[in-house]
Amino acid sequence: MNAVDRLNVLKTYKLYVGGKFPRSESGRVYEVTDTKAKWLANAPLSSRKDARDAVVAARKAFGGWSGATAYNRGQVLYRVAEMLEGRRDQFVREVADAEGLSKSKAAAVVDATIDRWVWYAGWTDKIAQVVGGGNPVAGPFFNLSSPEPTGVVAVLAPQESSFLGLVSVLAPVIATGNTAVVVASEKSPLPALSLAEVLATSDVPGGVVNVLSGRTAEIAPPLAAHQDVNAIDLAGADEVLAKELEIAAADNLKRVLRPQPVDYAETPGIDRMTAFLETKTVWHPTGSLGASGSSY
Repeated sequence: MNAVDRLNVLKTYKLYVGGKFPRSESGRVYEVTDTKAKWLANAPLSSRKDARDAVVAARKAFGGWSGATAYNRGQVLYRVAEMLEGRRDQFVREVADAEGLSKSKAAAVVDATIDRWVWYAGWTDKIAQVVGGGNPVAGPFFNLSSPEPTGVVAVLAPQESSFLGLVSVLAPVIATGNTAVVVASEKSPLPALSLAEVLATSDVPGGVVNVLSGRTAEIAPPLAAHQDVNAIDLAGADEVLAKELEIAAADNLKRVLRPQPVDYAETPGIDRMTAFLETKTVWHPTGSLGASGSSY
């Protein structure tokens, strides 16, 4: 058969919830276009029910993921970087279309994104050493502080940085043992939906990351108000929506990371990791080690 006679096989993009790839329960889709208004694909238009299902999946996965060793989480994140490297060309095309970049500039963005995964993979077993430790107290006690994950985190991905920005807000959440419900960039969701395919074929347990596409203003409010969501990153919300979501999040005292200007190309600090960590402090009495009066 002549190549020109072949039927063009279009990619079907789906949600990623609980380690599976469902269509939206509503059956809705919306058109995704490039920066020149050229049609790229139909993406699922997530509903409130999809958001609730994603929270259930994230909660179910939290115990196993938070209970894994920090070293193991680092290995898993590094495996994601390996898989991204293998699909680099696909992501270069998708980022170029999504953000209107030349192939060379899109390649630089993808390379930076892969490096960002590796960067956070290296932090998984080091963050506790930086933000935890022994505390001096006046009395015969040990006083130790250690960081623990907050729980289920809703992440509104940046609208303009569809891949590097997405990974820059997602990776620190799961690196520290949280699970995530991600709302992809509304106008450029395809890199996020393809990232879900990488996560599914890596070692990330199902439910640790759940990816929704659709209208941010429609999906975010039920997540902000959900009583089983422990924190929310408002990176992808505009000023008006962010205010609405902060009010909703206050109902069960969610941790809220407010939107702020960020250059995602810059090396990140540890702020996004510590934003979704709780500090557990343990007191333990010391004891005498003999007649000398020394103690431990």
